[in-house]
Order: sequence, then C-alpha cells, then structure tokens
Amino acid sequence: MSQKAIRTVLVVEDNHGDARLLREMFHEHEPGGTELTHVECMCEAETHLADRKVDIILLDLGLPDAQGLEAVRRAHAAAPRVPMVVLTGLDDESLAAQALQQGAQDYLIKGQIETRGLLRALRYAIERKVMEEALFVEKERAQVTLKCIGDAVVCTDVTGMLTFLNPVAERMTGWSWQEAAGLPMADVLRIVDDTTRETIPNPMELAVGQNRSMHLPPNCILVRRDGLGIPIEDSVSPIHNREGQVSGAVIVFRDVSAAREMVLQMTHSAQHDFLTGLPNRMLLNDRVSQAIALATRNQKRLAVLFLDLDGFKHINDSLGHSIGDKLLQSVTNRLVGCVRGTDTVSRQGGDEFVVLLSEIGLSEDAALSARRILQAVAEAHSLDQHDLHITTSIGVSVYPDDGLDSETLIKNADTAMYQAKEQGRQSYRFFKPAMNVRAVERQSIEESLRRALDRHEFTVYYQPKINLRAGEISGAEALLRWTHPVRGPISPAEFIPVAEDSGLILPIGNWVLREACKQARAWLDAGLHLGTMAVNISAMEFRDDDFLDGVFSILKETGLQPQSLELELTESVLMKRTESTESILKALRANGVQLAIDDFGTGYSSLSYLRKFPVDALKIDQSFVRQITTSPDDTTIVTAVVSMGRSLELRVVAEGVETAQELAFLQSLQCDQAQGYYFSRPVLPHKFARLLQTGILTAVVN
Repeated sequence: MSQKAIRTVLVVEDNHGDARLLREMFHEHEPGGTELTHVECMCEAETHLADRKVDIILLDLGLPDAQGLEAVRRAHAAAPRVPMVVLTGLDDESLAAQALQQGAQDYLIKGQIETRGLLRALRYAIERKVMEEALFVEKERAQVTLKCIGDAVVCTDVTGMLTFLNPVAERMTGWSWQEAAGLPMADVLRIVDDTTRETIPNPMELAVGQNRSMHLPPNCILVRRDGLGIPIEDSVSPIHNREGQVSGAVIVFRDVSAAREMVLQMTHSAQHDFLTGLPNRMLLNDRVSQAIALATRNQKRLAVLFLDLDGFKHINDSLGHSIGDKLLQSVTNRLVGCVRGTDTVSRQGGDEFVVLLSEIGLSEDAALSARRILQAVAEAHSLDQHDLHITTSIGVSVYPDDGLDSETLIKNADTAMYQAKEQGRQSYRFFKPAMNVRAVERQSIEESLRRALDRHEFTVYYQPKINLRAGEISGAEALLRWTHPVRGPISPAEFIPVAEDSGLILPIGNWVLREACKQARAWLDAGLHLGTMAVNISAMEFRDDDFLDGVFSILKETGLQPQSLELELTESVLMKRTESTESILKALRANGVQLAIDDFGTGYSSLSYLRKFPVDALKIDQSFVRQITTSPDDTTIVTAVVSMGRSLELRVVAEGVETAQELAFLQSLQCDQAQGYYFSRPVLPHKFARLLQTGILTAVVN
C-alpha cells in the first residue's frame, strides 16, 4: 500500500517535556516536513480540530480536562475520520487496549518511544484508518443495496397451507405461486440450521399456535427447490380475522448472503493486511500466543523471523507505488511458498514481514527456513516487463530462549534483523542478549546526537593531502569528530551510521560543509595556500531535494570559490539513479565544484559510468593501500586504479598511507596524491595552519 506523507500532527499532551521530545523526533527526522501543533488540554484540541485539518492525533490519556477513555471518545467525536495514536504509561497498557476499541488505531508507551518506533506507529495507524474508512464505505454500500432489494413474502392459512408468494419469494424458493398454492409450507420453505443441517420447527405453526410475532433462530438456511441453500433472516407474524381469531400467518424473509459475506469480510479485513491478504500484526500476536501455549504443552520450541526488504524504497520511488505493491505481493507468494501450512506469514506494514514457525525441534530448523527464504526472495521478480532483484535481511528469535511472550519474541527478532542489515544485508542473525545492549547503546547515541549540534559538541579536524611529485600540501580533507560531554570522544564509525539511519546526517553534514568552507576561506584570507577543501557527502545528503541549493548557498555565504571545494562521494552513492546522479554532478561541475569518488574499488561501478560522470579524482581505499605492506605480491588493484586514473586523466589519491614502503610504491607508480598518518594525523585548524606555513618535511615525502 502506498505510504502517505505525514504533513500535520496534533499533539495533545500536558507534559511539556514529553511534547518537546516528540517535537525533536519529528524535527530531526524530517526537518520542515511535518507541521506539529501542540495543545495541553482536550478543550484546546476540540477547538483546533473544529477549525483545522490534521493527518493524525497523538493523544495523552491523562489530560487535566479528560481522563482515559473519555479523552479518546471526545477526540474521536471531534475528528472521527482522523487516525489517533494514544500515549500511555507503562502501567496503563490495559487502558490503552480499551482505547483501541473506542476509536484509536495504536498506542505508544511513554519512556519506550524512539524515533523509528514512533514514525512506524504513525504510518501503521494511518494505514489502518484508511483501511477502516474503506471498509466503512463498503459496508454502507452493502446496506443501501440490501435495502433496495424487495423482501420475500409468503402467506399461509391457519392449517399451514400456502396461499401466497410474491415474485421475490418465487425467485428465492424456485416455486411459482401457482405451483405452491395449497401445498404445506414445509414442502416449499424447507428451512434448516446452517451448522447441523437439521430442519427447524415450522415458524408459521409456532406463530399461529402462540399467536405472536417471532423470528427464525440465527444461521438459518432456506433450501431452494433445486437443493441450493440461501442464508435468510425473517420475521413471522399471525394474521387475524375480524373477530381477532388467527386465520393464518405471514413470513417476511430476505437473502442475507451479502450481509453475511460482508461480516466475514470485515472480520477477515480487521485481521489481515489489505494489500497482500496476509495476517496483520493483531492476528499474528494472537497466533504467536496460541503457538506458545501449544509449545509449552508439548515441550516444543517455536521461532519468529522478522524480515525487512533491502532496497525496496529505491524500487518503490523509482518505478512507482504500483510496481512496489506488486513486488510486495510477489514477495508474499515467495514467503508463503517457503513455509508449512501450519506456519504463519504476516505483513507488519511497509516492507516488513514476520514469519511464525509454529513448531520446531532445533534452532537449526529456523536457520534452514531463513536460508530458504533468502534464496527465494533474491530470485528475480518479473513484473510488468521489469526483472526486479531484491534481497531481505532476517532476524530470528526462538521460544523460550529469547522471550516468553509474543511482544518480546517479535521485538527481539526485529533487533536481530537490524544486526543482519548492519553486517551486510541478505543474511540472517539469531537474537543474542548483547544485541539489546547494542540497541540501547544505539538509541542513547541517537538521543545525544540530537542535542550535539546545539551544544557545540562537534569539531572539524583537517588532514592534509600531499602532492607526491612536489612534496607540498595540495589540499585538506574535513573530518568530523564528536566529543560527548560524559563519554568523551566517540568514533565516527560508531555515530555516523546512526546519524544516517536517523536522518540527523542532513543537519550535521550541512554544518560540516559550512565549517569547512568557512575555514578554507579564512586560511586563504590569511595568505595560506590551501589547494582544495574536500568534504564527504553521504547518500542521504546527495539525494536530498535541497542538496544543490544548499551547496551553492554555503559557497556564497562563506565567500569560498567553487574551484576550492571538492566533494567526495562513494561508488554506491553514484550508481543509484544514474540519470539524476549525472544531472546533479554536471550542475556541480558547471559551477566549478570538483568531484572525487571516495573508497574507490570497494563498491561497484563500470568504466562507462566513470567516463560518463564528470569526476576529477579517484581515491584508493586504504584497505588496498595496506596490501602494499601486508601482501606485497597482491598490489594489483592499486596498480590498476593508478593506471585507470591516468588513462582517464583523473587525479588518483591514495588514502591511509602509513609507511615509507607504501609511499615509495605509490611514487613508483606515479600516483598523484596521498594522505595518511605517515604525513599527518587529522589536526585542529590552528595546527593545520602551521602545516600550511611550514609544509611537510621534504624528508618525509622523499
């Protein structure tokens, strides 16, 4: 199902701290993308909803003027078609569950809210509300249709002989009035119980005998003349003569096939995903709970597999939501084909699935299923003349080792899935308790990152790039460092991935670019020759709609000439959406900005694209440079990259040079530039200025 962007959110929360935390989560994940309005009581919320439209409501259940379910009812009455997520304390989960019955779509527990979970809950709530609205429309249509259909009417005399059938009754029973007249009602209207198939007592005889109106029991079937059964509902009333004596009876009944089918459909839709028809989260929780009870009784184990598709968003964005939906349906068929009939495949929403293996003997059984799923999903999906390739990452939790209830097992499988993603994707990982520690650590880093910019905890260090022919500094690379007020320095390898996953890399990267340009301008104004200032650009920054405008705005603001700025991008960034990539690179080049491919050789790119893209330099990844000393006989890649760069007339920069042996080898290949600890570690601006003044010792380079 296509995901609708969340533009306007109403937060009804009397706790300023909680409201501020929610605002920070929205602002940092999608700065400027979501308009968040905060009110402190229900009266203000009702006033706001009367005048304005919102996409979703975040509602605290402990407001000063509305407590618990009253708050839910009032909010639902004020905006019945707006999805709602309630906020509750850890000890109020039962109240939150009741709120779902009163119109809320989901609930979040205060103190356990994190950005990914918050945004996921809001997306799922909107999806469920859309589904509820669609079901409501279908129900209304069915009811109007049923009202327009004329009811069947049959009359009998006091002895139970048929005296009248209207046209609708004729069609429903298969008997004409002329044929049925004078026959006993039981011969024409054979009504049986749907479950037992036993004939029910004659309703006409009961109505006549008891002289009162009555109804057929539930789940009755009218057996037509041709033997087909029709679900019916009816009312039976006695007919009186002038003296008030019973002279017969009338039964009015209708075909309720459509209504019963709608009830079944609504029951099914409430427990199944609208797009794929798979069990949804509610039904999955119930099935996991049942499987746990059965496993406990039989002393067996069960496994929960949490799946997230790798690269689905790129396909969905580039080929459209229609193809994306068909791909999800194709993946669904593959998953169902990988498991037993007793297992459950569920869609959680978006591109996330959960598989319940209801009974396994050993953990290796779950591993076998995971490997089977990895292989099945990775095979090409042929959709609308596209052969699409997609992979999945899987996290596995096992009962009873990794949890004793549905929620814990699913949460731990989710945690393991993210470990699988971090360790290369298209793989599976079993949950380990240490993963929870890492998840908590990751969340702590994210929360601290949100405040780091405002608290001035970031610093930009600069590492010189050396011209290997002239032995002079030819430029600098800006490198971000973070000093946490409590934990001290935190490695970029630890916090950069968190910043990218949470979207915080956008404001942080923007700050780094501005600081680097400002510093380069300052050195030039001081008469220090720098060359170029290199800044790394992440995939999220490069794909941001405001990327180009942001770069040119910072250059104008700082007064740095575009020719003095070099942007470094990895191969993986460049090879996604090559058409838009080419247009962005050409716009940068047209304005004078230089471009380099960072960590060259570690990703995938073709020679044709290297010729096509307007890049200026290739940077050899330090892992290949390290082979010069660790594996002297395996320096083919370094030699090939330098040769390729020369043939394409591109500068070649070697990263991570740490020894004289590495330097000598690079000089023998006539590599253009190098950087690394052999020349200088990354240093603060005042120390880098000293390097620009004194230069790198000739003995170091020669």
